[in-house]
Amino acid sequence: MPKHLLLFAATTGYQIRVFAEAARRLEVDLTLATDRCHVMEDPWGDRAVAVKFDRVAESVEALRGLRCDGVAAVGDQPAVLAAEAAAALGIPFHPPAAARACHDKYLARQLYQAAGMWVPDFFRMAPGEDSGEAAARASYPCVLKPLGLSASRGVIRANNPAEFRSAAARIGRMGESQIQVEGYIDGREFAVEGLVTRGRFEPLAIFDKPDPLEGPFFEETIYVTPSREPGEVQQGLIETTAGAVRALGLWHGPVHAELRWNGEGAWMLEAAARPIGGLCAGALRFAGGMPLEELIIRHALGEDVGQVRREQAASGVMMIPIPKGGIYESVEGVERVRAVAAIEDVVITAKQGQRLIPLPEGASYLGFIFARSESAAEVEAALRRSHGELTFRIATALDTFRP
Repeated sequence: MPKHLLLFAATTGYQIRVFAEAARRLEVDLTLATDRCHVMEDPWGDRAVAVKFDRVAESVEALRGLRCDGVAAVGDQPAVLAAEAAAALGIPFHPPAAARACHDKYLARQLYQAAGMWVPDFFRMAPGEDSGEAAARASYPCVLKPLGLSASRGVIRANNPAEFRSAAARIGRMGESQIQVEGYIDGREFAVEGLVTRGRFEPLAIFDKPDPLEGPFFEETIYVTPSREPGEVQQGLIETTAGAVRALGLWHGPVHAELRWNGEGAWMLEAAARPIGGLCAGALRFAGGMPLEELIIRHALGEDVGQVRREQAASGVMMIPIPKGGIYESVEGVERVRAVAAIEDVVITAKQGQRLIPLPEGASYLGFIFARSESAAEVEAALRRSHGELTFRIATALDTFRP
């Protein structure tokens, strides 16, 4: 009898299709647990189960009795429900408390601090608290983070009380009343991808983020691996991520971590009980061309993947930023990008007629560019050059858009 994987996701897009393709290659039955059943696209059909990520107890009850050998999750809220379901079904995964801690910036900061890790000064604004009073409590520069959002949405740097009040008002207009305030951490930013196997953390890749992320907003653009940092820096990033895994109580499954490094060492920003999201996962391949999603499936179903290593080639991805708000019309230069040496693919995800919203309010990109080469420097150069070949036409509110 084939093994059965239960995959939790709030989307039915690219990464979910890669999971499905990997499951077919492995002859694994896959059931998708999603809140998108009302807009479900074929070929999922009866291989999808309707859940509500904001109704955890109710959704877990709906999953009881389902035959399952492993679970995986894409996204922060799905990871929380996956943890609860795994506990109820007796399947190895991250504990529910650990998954919830990853999803709670304030609790995570407390756990990192209690574990003796480098963390900035931080406090949480009370709902309805006067922003002027909160601004008087802050040290500068600082960063305001809405607790209910992820992926840099609503994250704004403030250099003085006036900027603090403006940032708090802007976040409030996004409908977010819970705001965490943290001291700004100087330094370079990195991402670490890994797997936890029964409490033991194993790194899969370190991504350099070569663009400075200094604010006022923190839009990520380029990820490149392997890291070009000295060995002691890489080791410090890995050890700090392993410390965060222990502090949070993560136990079995993927981990995606974000860190900064400066003269004092590694500072933990975020750790998530899930893999790197969306199309960005396409920047990682393992022995034999194995995608990250296949590696996660194998791990979730109990296979020993401890000896699997990332491919030797350097690789990277550019998340194409939205330069201004408006209505997406078209793009020129895609074929020129594909002709750039080391470029593997370019995927434009913006749709004609789509309203584009840049950070800090927005939560999407125009598309993704992928590169592979012998060195990380060549990958970065190819991504930058290829981005320069693209010309996007974005209509402003005063323009008349005609599809």
